[in-house]
Amino acid sequence: MGKQIVAVDDSKTIRDVVAFTLRSAGHEVREAEDGQHGLTVLGSTRVDLIITDLNMPKMDGIALIKALRSHPVHRTTPILILTTESDAAKKAEGKAAGATGWLVKPFVPERLVELVSKLCP
Repeated sequence: MGKQIVAVDDSKTIRDVVAFTLRSAGHEVREAEDGQHGLTVLGSTRVDLIITDLNMPKMDGIALIKALRSHPVHRTTPILILTTESDAAKKAEGKAAGATGWLVKPFVPERLVELVSKLCP
């Protein structure tokens, strides 16, 4: 059974790769180009997983995660950070904000599919 996933990244190329990878695995993917757009796309709609980049214009990934965690519908939704950042302090900041998982770009498509299965069984 496919999952409902929202991918938030300012890079169209990354969004395309994420969407292609996850759609090929049977999931439904909606896309947003930054945190503000992500909040608009999500609204009060329940999804199975949110994937977000950290460094984006308008609203970065940490601000997005904090906003989502304050919303009753998204309080417990798994959130995967997909970023070029691998710094331990950034990971700790992401975890403190409410992120569920972390994947560094460039990523192996099979690893992303594996993480989706793990985060939302």
